[in-house]
Amino acid sequence: MNVSNPKQNIWQVIFASSAGTLIEWYDFYIFGSLSMILAEKFFPDSNPTLAYIATLATFAIGFVVRPFGAIVFGRLGDMVGRKYTFLLTLLIMGGSTFAIGLIPSFATIGYLAPVLVLILRLAQGLALGGEYGGAATYVAEHSPANRRGYFTSFIQTTATLGLFVSLGVILATRLSMTPEAFSDWGWRIPFWLSVFLVLMSYYIRIKLHESPLFSKLKAEGKTSKNPLKESFGNKENLKLVLLALFGATMGQGVVWYTGQFYALSFLQNTMKVEFIQSNIIIATALFFGTPLFILFGHLSDKIGRKKIMMAGMLVAAISYFPIYHAMDATVDLSRKQEMTERYRIESTTTLLNNAPVEHTRKIREYSDGTTVTEITTANKPVTKEVKLGQNQTIWLIFLVFVQVVFVTMVYGPIAAFLVELFPTRIRYTSMSLPYHIGNGVFGGMLPAIATLLVQRYNNHLAGLIYPVAVAVICMVIGIVFIRERKSKDGFEEEPEV
Repeated sequence: MNVSNPKQNIWQVIFASSAGTLIEWYDFYIFGSLSMILAEKFFPDSNPTLAYIATLATFAIGFVVRPFGAIVFGRLGDMVGRKYTFLLTLLIMGGSTFAIGLIPSFATIGYLAPVLVLILRLAQGLALGGEYGGAATYVAEHSPANRRGYFTSFIQTTATLGLFVSLGVILATRLSMTPEAFSDWGWRIPFWLSVFLVLMSYYIRIKLHESPLFSKLKAEGKTSKNPLKESFGNKENLKLVLLALFGATMGQGVVWYTGQFYALSFLQNTMKVEFIQSNIIIATALFFGTPLFILFGHLSDKIGRKKIMMAGMLVAAISYFPIYHAMDATVDLSRKQEMTERYRIESTTTLLNNAPVEHTRKIREYSDGTTVTEITTANKPVTKEVKLGQNQTIWLIFLVFVQVVFVTMVYGPIAAFLVELFPTRIRYTSMSLPYHIGNGVFGGMLPAIATLLVQRYNNHLAGLIYPVAVAVICMVIGIVFIRERKSKDGFEEEPEV
């Protein structure tokens, strides 16, 4: 292969690509993890509920603009190169995240605060839309055909690990100071830390060479002059883009968000499991489930990508209702024996806007270790908090872990599947758009649609209708219209490693 770039170790490529992608996911998720505090800091305090909804809407904007980032940076990646494009997305994401931590509060600069947050959130979403396709393409174009699923699966672990790291940093920061200090200024630290992580990743990535396949195309003058037109104006390639969306990434997106984000939301908002305990349940399940991304990526090299992804969508669709019914049953108090001698009432007083506010806690303990606390605060509705016993906690970790297994089945092989679907000259553009619509739109809309379904049918399991329906539709389209890909599809020449 007559390429000017020297050969580089595949593990160096994977480490540099994965480290940067993990950091971008970390940046993306700390906003959602700290949404309650951001609502207090950047929006008017006259209506806390509206402020929180506005914060969630701002968070959602980052998902909605991801496909636009895929178009902008995908085009750049197919024209200029993979390496420099995902260096640019890394800097945009890191700079935006760091800047959010510097914005003065609403009390200081008024409505300029939420406007600045919205602008920076848009920048985050655009950057993430360009990052994933670049990293996955870059690793794939360095990988031998018979191990492409295995090597690209390391990129697939980064979204879950980014969520895991964001929760860990936030909890560590919160435990290192008083609650008052964290609420006042400590919440900014996770945003500030991003700049050091980004600079470290940039230093690692800048030492990489361009993808050998792209370098060969560029040296021969065969790179695309108009990737958007070739990707979406060409009838045959547009058909592949639509099949990738409706026959693969659409279902993969809802399974991914159900197994991680919806599971956490269900624990906290429906089951009322205590905040720290619910996060520990999710984090533990993710910890044990993450290696399975690599397992299923490796397995896809042996038996095919499509079989594993379609099987993941099928078992997820069949299992969701029984799993969530079992989760819900762990907080069914009618099945528990209350220890009446442990029933007690506690009262505390705190200052809110320099005025004393009294909180009354009614605490009930049950024989299985469950503790239920009802909190009454003046002029506010009663809230309930459930802390489960050890056996129930382990059971919930297992039920979430099973959902993470479904996630790894559909997500582990998806990068190799997408890069093999499209030719090198337009791969970055063509694969990025269906991936980010499937995940950012179909997956990102899951919380809102599920909430509407729960309200519409007055049944807190009704939210599962959406992911089950999308997964089934996607599976049928994938089975009927997508053929199993061969490992050399889309690759004009075997990369040297």
